[in-house]
Amino acid sequence: MNQPLPLSVQIFSLRNAGNLDRQLDIVSEAGFRHVELIGSLLDDACMTREKLEKRGLTASSSHVSIAMLRDRVDEVAAACTTIGCNQLFMPSVPPAERNSGADYWCALGNELGIFARRLADQGIALGYHNHHWELDIKENGATALELLFDSAQQSPLSWQVDVAWLVRGGADPLQWLSRYTGRVVSAHAKDIAPNSETAGEDGWTDVGHGVMDWPVLAAACRAAGARFLVAEHDNPSDGERFARNAFAYLHQLGA
Repeated sequence: MNQPLPLSVQIFSLRNAGNLDRQLDIVSEAGFRHVELIGSLLDDACMTREKLEKRGLTASSSHVSIAMLRDRVDEVAAACTTIGCNQLFMPSVPPAERNSGADYWCALGNELGIFARRLADQGIALGYHNHHWELDIKENGATALELLFDSAQQSPLSWQVDVAWLVRGGADPLQWLSRYTGRVVSAHAKDIAPNSETAGEDGWTDVGHGVMDWPVLAAACRAAGARFLVAEHDNPSDGERFARNAFAYLHQLGA
């Protein structure tokens, strides 16, 4: 029998819940033992490591901007080593670039592939995290996400699949997970509220409390290669509630 996937939580979900100490307390109190960081927490790696260790937490991964990769990739790698984090994900492209054409996404995929190889030499894995705009069809008939991964070619660039954003983009996540089995290494677990167009919290809700079939989806994420389920909520009105509900649901799910 497969062991349950380890659970983590994206610290960005708790950005309005107080300072970093309070955010990490919430993570720990909810039951999580892993947390996914954001790029700014790599700036003072020693402080971040100290705060994690104080609560018995480890960093499952961290998001990192394309600007940080371009400007100081070696510093980022060193910070990861200090913290004990060996997985990075580039979470999104700048807003002004999200509607770019095919050439842009091909160039980005190639660039991320180069960074993935460079970081792999230092023991750090690099992946990409999707939203819904990468599902836009470009002038050559392919989606931005397909162009990005195709252009990464045989590099070790991986995928943190945000399943709910695939659904928001009108895609069948099971088809995408099947297609990119082996490239998937992590999955964001969040949920879409019933009547999401009129619901608060930007139409999101705590994982397990919405319309998505997470027992099926979690199994598909595992089958595609996910090694972590990372709870996330893009705009919770109550961060403590979200963390408690997310851990309780995903823990009993036994994904």
